[in-house]
Formats: sequence, C-alpha cells, structure tokens
Amino acid sequence: MEKIRNIAIIAHVDHGKTTLVDKMLYTAKVVQESRQEGVANKELILDNNDLERERGITILAKNVAINYKGYKINIIDTPGHADFGGEVERVLNMADGVLLLVDAFEGPMPQTRFVLQKALELNLKPIVVINKVDKLNCRPDEVQEAVFDLMVNLDASEDQLDFQTIYGSAKNGWMSTDYRKPTTDLTALMDAIIEYIPEPEVLEGTPQMLITSLDYNPYVGRIAVGRVHRGTLRDGQTVCLAKKDGTKVRTKIKELHTFEGMGHIKTSEVKSGDICALIGIDGFEIGDTICDAENPEPLAPIAIDEPTMSMVFTINDSPFFGQDGKYVTSRHIHDRLMKELEKNLALRVEPSTSDSSWTVYGRGVLHLSVLIETMRREGYELQVGQPQVIIKEIDGVKCEPVEQLTVNTPEECSGKIIEFVTVRKGEMTKMELVNDRVQLEFTIPSRGIMGMRTYVMNVSAGEAIMAHRFLEYQPYKGEMPTRINGSLIAMEGGTASAYALDKLQDRGRFFIEPQEEVYAGQVVGENAKEGDIVINVVKAKNLTNMRSKSADDKAVLPPAVKFSLEEALEYIKVDEYVEVTPHFMRIRKIILDELERKRANR
Repeated sequence: MEKIRNIAIIAHVDHGKTTLVDKMLYTAKVVQESRQEGVANKELILDNNDLERERGITILAKNVAINYKGYKINIIDTPGHADFGGEVERVLNMADGVLLLVDAFEGPMPQTRFVLQKALELNLKPIVVINKVDKLNCRPDEVQEAVFDLMVNLDASEDQLDFQTIYGSAKNGWMSTDYRKPTTDLTALMDAIIEYIPEPEVLEGTPQMLITSLDYNPYVGRIAVGRVHRGTLRDGQTVCLAKKDGTKVRTKIKELHTFEGMGHIKTSEVKSGDICALIGIDGFEIGDTICDAENPEPLAPIAIDEPTMSMVFTINDSPFFGQDGKYVTSRHIHDRLMKELEKNLALRVEPSTSDSSWTVYGRGVLHLSVLIETMRREGYELQVGQPQVIIKEIDGVKCEPVEQLTVNTPEECSGKIIEFVTVRKGEMTKMELVNDRVQLEFTIPSRGIMGMRTYVMNVSAGEAIMAHRFLEYQPYKGEMPTRINGSLIAMEGGTASAYALDKLQDRGRFFIEPQEEVYAGQVVGENAKEGDIVINVVKAKNLTNMRSKSADDKAVLPPAVKFSLEEALEYIKVDEYVEVTPHFMRIRKIILDELERKRANR
C-alpha cells in the first residue's frame, strides 16, 4: 500500500499559494531545474489559464501529486478570492489536512478567516506557514499569535490548536522551523507534511466516491475527479452514478487515472483515500456520487454558499453588432452559459423576460467579470447590465447581503476612506495602527462596495490593500448615494473628431479618443454636472477659403478615461449596458433613441 498524504493549500489573495506549489514541484524534481532558470521565475506553472497569468490570481482549483521519501503527496491549490469560494469549499472535501499560508507582514486577512473556517468545520488538521519572512518590516511572531487567536475565535479543537508553524519564503525557495535560521530548500515543510498531516482513513466495503471537481479533455470529454471515500475502484468496473436529485444510472468506468506530477497516469485500481480521475462517465455533475452498481449508497452532496449578486446578460443589439465577435446569437450565448454551469458551482442562470436575455447569479463582481472576460476572449459578443445585489425577505423583513471589509492603508489617507465608507452605510468595527499604516475593518452592505476599489486606489495612490468577504444577510440599510454625475451621450453615429471633442471639453471628461467610431446613444463621457446631456462628437470643422487667426490652433485633448471590465460594471447606471466584444468595450444607454428615452422617463 502506497503511503498517501492529501493536503489543500489555503490562504488570502497574494499570500503565495501557487508560488509555494511551484517550488514544491521543483523540490520533488517533477519539473526540471532548467525550466526554473528561464521561464518559471516570471510565470507560475500552475496558472495555466491566460486570465490567471495576466491578473496573477488563481481562479480554478488544481491538483498535482509529488513523490517525496516514498510518500505520495496530493496537493490541491485553491483560489484566494472570496468570489471563488465555491471552488475552495468543494476541493477541501478531498483533503485530510491544510497548509494555511499567511503573509508575514499583512497577517490574517478576511479571506484567511473564510477559508480557515471552512477547513476547521471539516475537521482538517492545519499546518501554518508564515510566508514572505524576507520582507522588510515583517512581524512573524505577531502574525503567529494572530493566527492562534483566529483559530481560538473559530472554535478550533484541541488537536487543531496544537499546530506546527513553519517560516520561510516561497519565492526564494526555503522553509525553516525558525525564521532567524534560513535554509536552502523546502525540506522542513515537506517533513512537516509527512509528520503532522494524518494518513487518509482506509474504509473497507463497497466503493464510494464523491465527484468534487472536473477536468476536461477535448478527446475524451468531461473527466470526473474526486477522492475515493470507501472501498476500491477498478478499471472497467460497472458502477452506479447516484445523482443529487435521487436518480441512479448504471455506467462503466472506461479508464481509471491517478495524479502524478502535473498530469495523470492510467492505473488498474485506486484504493480508499487516494484522489483519482474517471473517464467514460456521462452526464455527471459535481456533487454526484459514484457507488456500487448492486448496492448503491450515495454520499451527502456538497453544500455551497448561495450567490449574492445578479447581472443581466443579453445579446449584443447595438449598431455595431457582429463586426468583431464570432458568436453573437442568443443560442451561442445560452449554450456557453449552460456549459459554464457544469463546472462553476456558485453560478446560477435563469431566463429573463425576453428570449435573448438571462439573469446570471454569482458571488460578486469579480466572479461574474471573470466569466464575461473568458467569454469575450473566446469570441463572444454580449451586453451586461448593472450588477444588482440579491434582496431576500427573512421573517417578513427585507434583508440584503452585508460584507466584512478590510482596508490596509497609509495613515494620511485613512480619514477620506472612513468618510467614504460611512456615507455608503458602512460601520467601523476595528481600527489598528501598525507602523505607519492603518488597518481598518468595517461591516458594509454589498451595494456599498461597488465602485469603491477605484476610489480607494485613487485616494491612496495605489498603496491601499482592500479585501472583503460575505458575512450574512442583515435588514435593508436604506437608499445609498450613487454616481451623481450624468453621462455624455453621442447624438449621432460616425467618427469622433478632435475638433468636436476640443470644443466640448468643459462638458466633462471623455471615454473616447478622436477618430474612434461611435453610434447614437453610446455613452462617450461623464458629465461634469448632474443629469445626462446629448452631445455631437462627430461634428467636423467647416472649411472656408478664408484664413483666420485662430484657424491654425491645435486641439489639445486630455487622455481618454479607459475602464477595466470591473470598473465599467461598477460605474454604469441602471439604464445603461456595458457592450463587450473581443476587442472593444463600450458603455451605452439601454434605449438608444433620445426621444424614446424621454418617453420612458416620464
């Protein structure tokens, strides 16, 4: 019997999870050192999706396996953002212990709390890794105390509180039991995993396996991934697929794989406690159980937190539709959303009022914007409406989602941020001074967080660290101030001219450059005052055969404001859409015609 350890790596965003897994792969000689010299210093091997590489965040949980001193260690890398909490929750079911990574300077953050709580509830054994101890002004001892206090707050058991702490720097590739004594490799961490993480329990009997993740291969289709809970699964075995709704389907395992290094290899059988991949199972969903064909006993399905935000997705019906994208029809978008539902657990899709629009529910703006960005890169054209929080009625009281917000900012900017949060119905719960920075904690409605990141970054000149996580539903806090400034709307379609933009500068700031194509009803800028204005940005200069003194003045224009997708979603008003195509992103009014808009607003 092979000696196995199953661990998940959990932490807040940017605390170094994926970097650590990369270095563990090097330690176990899964990846050649030569690769480490060149590319790997800049790119992480595990972040294999374009979006993950660009943003430097993990979106999808990944499995790798390494062999060390005769032990097989199955490692699961998890995302750090609260919006991808659905990913974290389900993969923790495969682990027996967790590596809790904490930044030696920042200490435990909101997301650390969220993932740790999930791990402790599942009774997993933690090893605390205090990472980035090579940073200036880091405070490893204080952070270790803070992690202990957090575990006590989360009602950890005696066994869980007796955790081992490892210090080190994943980036520089060393770990040690004492941060004052740097080493040259990860041996201290690898030995701690073998010593402190319990061996998976081997249960005899009929086979049971909960499908907790899925892989996709264009040649064999969807692959079910999970941990064998009980018994043994064999290649070619006839099994029963017990679905969440209670139906049971007989099926056959065509191929059985176990994880090795970065990929998986074919095997004849997998025993209880190991993680495997099954090929040939049709029609499964995450949360279904693979069990004995003659005597099926399904396991309890995975419970996932409910979505807190919704957004309308619709087909692109602007005057520029079909010019840029490959997939533009409602059938294309519908099929793509259905495909996403198969692997994105925290997502819900409902048909909207018309045939060509859908209401998509998710965990936050980032969760939904990653889906939009992925679709855009695949060649889809679509329009999305303003994100709306999901209001529930609990015991006859109107309630809304409330989040815990943490802002770590330079001291001089704290006043403005506190004022801004208070206006948005936030309540301060904690304020702590660490060196020359202030750690602020608030409870704030989810509505109040929309559009806040841009403000916080501008006020702090990009130095603030902001994080938030869903707390609970609380009674509705009342109306909230939204963007006061109106929109500048294009009067007619055509090519924007520098002459027209120059003459309209006093009206506000623009989102478009000269020589850019616009259409009537497109939002081309932000008004300096309240209310929307319709302006003509395509007007050209009338040329005469007379020369005047001012004729040769050059138009000097400030640079146009360019939004990222999240900023645009947070910026728009209720009566606006963001039009997303593979190469362009525009903001427009839902009703393009000016007269129609006036009629509708009466």
